[in-house]
Amino acid sequence: AARLCSGAGGEAEAAGGDGAMLRHLARKLRASGPVTVAEYMREALTNPGQGYYTRRGGVGESGDFITSPEISQVFGELIGIWYISEWMAMGKPNTFQLVELGPGRGTLTEDILRVFKQLASVLSKCDVSVHLVEVSPKLSEIQAGMLTGGKVQLNPEDESAYMKGISKTGIPIFWYRDIQDVPPGYSFYLAHEFFDALPIHKFQRTEKGWREVLVDIDPEVPDQLRFVLSPSRTPATQNFIQPEEKRDHVEVCPEAGVIVQRLASRIEKDGGAALVADYGHDGTKTDTFRGFRNHKLHDVLSAPGTADLTADVDFSYLRKMAQDKTATLGPIKQREFLKNMGIDLRLQVLLQNSGDTATRKQLLHSYDMLMNPEKMGDCFNFFALLPHHRVVHPDKKDKPESKSPLPPVAGFNELLLK
Repeated sequence: AARLCSGAGGEAEAAGGDGAMLRHLARKLRASGPVTVAEYMREALTNPGQGYYTRRGGVGESGDFITSPEISQVFGELIGIWYISEWMAMGKPNTFQLVELGPGRGTLTEDILRVFKQLASVLSKCDVSVHLVEVSPKLSEIQAGMLTGGKVQLNPEDESAYMKGISKTGIPIFWYRDIQDVPPGYSFYLAHEFFDALPIHKFQRTEKGWREVLVDIDPEVPDQLRFVLSPSRTPATQNFIQPEEKRDHVEVCPEAGVIVQRLASRIEKDGGAALVADYGHDGTKTDTFRGFRNHKLHDVLSAPGTADLTADVDFSYLRKMAQDKTATLGPIKQREFLKNMGIDLRLQVLLQNSGDTATRKQLLHSYDMLMNPEKMGDCFNFFALLPHHRVVHPDKKDKPESKSPLPPVAGFNELLLK
């Protein structure tokens, strides 16, 4: 039901849909030669006229993949509790910006805002606002409908937010095209299934050294794409391969590196934390680039613009890119994180309160989807960026006995329910 983990089953689906994007790419490749996988992904996903996200953005039952928030409200509620738990552990600052990158349909933000409303007495002295970073006009419209009932206003071109509104629970919401447009300040960042859709470069180790994998037109079959190796080193090969790399095939996402650097700088300067939830690995996997269409695996080079393209997140790369500006925790498996957050207790409460068999069955089914190692429990990971003082006392080295212990970070340790 969800996007499959790399290596999971599923038949690659035959090409279909309209061929406008393929024709556009074929013309480009004939004119200027092969392009990087990153450039191919960028065109296929975010081309203004024919890109998959700009045109379709298929999240949910009728789309091409389902995400955890679409499966169960509990997922978003527990993430909402994580933010409040961290806000309390950091001394309850009087402003709280929730910034979500690539919010999908807005389901996750809606579930988090429900928790904020339920815990309104805790947040009563805090100025809460929501900031959504979204490039897709179609998805921002869906988010506005879900979160504000469609009551939004478009901002003039010279303002950093292109749209604003008030949530159904009375919290101001702003929309931006880039994280750099989000105003500075104490912020909690959320990136759920965001990094996996950013463009990757692919590299192959050969007898002549590292070569970049490129996308080209197949000379034998017109209008069909194929992978080729660069004849020599490319600028990306020189910049993105670590000298200590042991793997023979590597995927690097420089855009993810840039975004993590920005998040780390903001957290170091203004405080807050970032929570990343995605499928990925800790620098161990090689070839994870894949496509999804109608909930099935789809050939990445077939019918571009009609399928979602994705690659596993390399958390070891994100850790490196935080460059010690922040502490990092994880990655830990989704089932461990949710168990630590008290999902079992929440499930019991919901089961006791549900009167009918169908609801109980649905609750158990969604719990299984999120927690079962064979489904999403093991292939999704949680990873956090936090200020250094949140996990280590600044003067602990000099006077280890003088400080009271820091509260554990929920999710990465068991949540202490008071």
